[in-house]
Amino acid sequence: MSGSGSGSGSDSVAGASPSPRTYASRPSPTASASSSPSASASPSVSASATKKPAPKRTPTASPSSAPVTRTARFGAWPTATADRPVSSTIEVTGSYDGGLKRFHGSGELGTDGQGEDQGPLFELADGAVLENVVLGAPAADGVHCLGSCTLRNVWWEDVGEDAATFKGRSAGATYLVDGGGARKADDKVFQHNGAGTLTIRGFQVSDFGKLYRSCGNCDTQYTRHVVISDVRASSPGKVLVGINANYGDTAALSGVTISGDGGRDITVCERFQGNSSGAEPTALGSGPDGTNCRYNASAVTYR
Repeated sequence: MSGSGSGSGSDSVAGASPSPRTYASRPSPTASASSSPSASASPSVSASATKKPAPKRTPTASPSSAPVTRTARFGAWPTATADRPVSSTIEVTGSYDGGLKRFHGSGELGTDGQGEDQGPLFELADGAVLENVVLGAPAADGVHCLGSCTLRNVWWEDVGEDAATFKGRSAGATYLVDGGGARKADDKVFQHNGAGTLTIRGFQVSDFGKLYRSCGNCDTQYTRHVVISDVRASSPGKVLVGINANYGDTAALSGVTISGDGGRDITVCERFQGNSSGAEPTALGSGPDGTNCRYNASAVTYR
């Protein structure tokens, strides 16, 4: 299904002015540099190797100054440092470090529906970085990336429509999901509507429909690629990766661990016949084929 719909607004609490603002701050000194080739800080960001200057921010857009609690890969879920209701979409350019606050929808973003026209809690400009964020319930349409982006140490406690939607139009767009996790996704976790390549690494998912889906019936279709490595999936779940073979999509998998799926009910890689008419895509088959689903038996471990 299409993950269409994007909002605009300010990083605000419920009841704040809905007038749109853009948040741009320098990268957190505790965060590692983005590995996404096109992820870059906003030109308005200043950087210092020895001293942290006061960030430029709007009165309603200020990340937490509390120490960030980082978790080991595949460790326990992080404990949120504070709650932050979001009544209008937070627009991010450059880098945004949420300090592991829990962000959740309120007002127009406060529904639990699965509608395709919901706005996101965060909308990332091309090259933006979002890190150390917990998305609570309701999560609306999660995160939208308008171009290349990096999501580092981002956690979805209860996925709304989708956890994140990738919408860049360039074949060279690169998206990186580095660490973090998602659970309670009735349908998709990551929805790839645009072009380019998504890399998912060090991520954990449980109780989900699909971890990744290349849009099967978007109005405009592209060739899309996904690279999945060092990922842990816990049952119940339906499909790890869904791609469109007829558009030349590829999925490369390595280091995948599936837990609690003794019956092998979770499909690792499923191929579809996508379309641009809005019709339900036709399933073509599943499993490694060396062309679209690129992995071998050793890439997946069951526990």
